[in-house]
Amino acid sequence: MTDFTVDPAQRKAAKIAGFMFLLIVIGWTLNWIFVDSRLHGTGNVMAAANAIMAHELLFRIGMANELIFSISGMVLALALYRMLKPINRNLALLALCWKLMDAVIGTVNVLAAFMMLQMLNGKAFLTVFKPEQLQDIARLFFKLRSNGAAIVMLFLGLGFMAFFHLLFKSGYVPRLLAGFGVFSYFLIFVNSSADILLPRNAAALTMVSPVGMIFMTPSILFELAIGFWLIFKGINVQTQENPAVDSPVRRDGKSE
Repeated sequence: MTDFTVDPAQRKAAKIAGFMFLLIVIGWTLNWIFVDSRLHGTGNVMAAANAIMAHELLFRIGMANELIFSISGMVLALALYRMLKPINRNLALLALCWKLMDAVIGTVNVLAAFMMLQMLNGKAFLTVFKPEQLQDIARLFFKLRSNGAAIVMLFLGLGFMAFFHLLFKSGYVPRLLAGFGVFSYFLIFVNSSADILLPRNAAALTMVSPVGMIFMTPSILFELAIGFWLIFKGINVQTQENPAVDSPVRRDGKSE
């Protein structure tokens, strides 16, 4: 087994990664419970649009939270890259690129939400479009947001599967925990791929559908576990005993 050393910068990166994991998973869960479920929970486009107009401030808070999660995701990706690049620099760089892609697309998704809000709330649009047309536009933006979220989760699954494969290989944390991380984000990758390849029904117009939550629950548990582990335990290497150094051999072939 290869013995990977750990330098102080990697330990610091691990603490940052642990904090980011907890910030994102706790913040995202609270946002889903108190914001997304109230605004998008019905699965009906127009009911969701009316809920957004009735709770515009709440919707704006949700958009701000999504931006915070995107920024936090970038910090997390950089911390994981710094921590794991000694294991395999090329794979760590690929994982970093995938993880940054999900953050960038998530930011674009927020822009789509802002445009949808402007269309629903802008009186100027009422002079250009009929109410039925605005409903169709709102439906289009909801579908764009839903599809954008699926693409975000696709890149999230790819990036974290690569990162946690390296974490498993490194032995920095218990391999059972790292392996559970790979499995958790494989489920997310499968679910997001299905969202892209298969038609979605009206009940799946929420940012995270009930079926999606089933696939995401293992990753939520994992992020809580790895977050606390990295903060309080950090990363360590199980050093191997060095092979015995051969004794000097005399000219007559006998050991000294």
